[in-house]
Amino acid sequence: MPPLPLLLLSFNIYFPRVPKQVLEGLSLSQKALSVIGSVVKDIFERIADEASRLADSTKCSTITSREIQTAVRLLLLPKGIGKHAVSEASKAIMRYTFSK
Repeated sequence: MPPLPLLLLSFNIYFPRVPKQVLEGLSLSQKALSVIGSVVKDIFERIADEASRLADSTKCSTITSREIQTAVRLLLLPKGIGKHAVSEASKAIMRYTFSK
């Protein structure tokens, strides 16, 4: 299956869940959803670009979780966010691997 163009990626269906977990009745406006979606898309593109460069530099034709983790560590500004992202991604990979 060919990869989806980044223009088709949308995480907007997930964003309203977060405020509801924090405080019942809290919601996001369409403009807020649009801004958050743009930020997430931008970060996703930066991580994908950096991971691609890392794979190229190691002469690999496949981007693995290792390249993604390294890209996240290199790109995300506050170190706590990068560590949290890598931790959550590792847990997600483990869940996916063991669900097969």
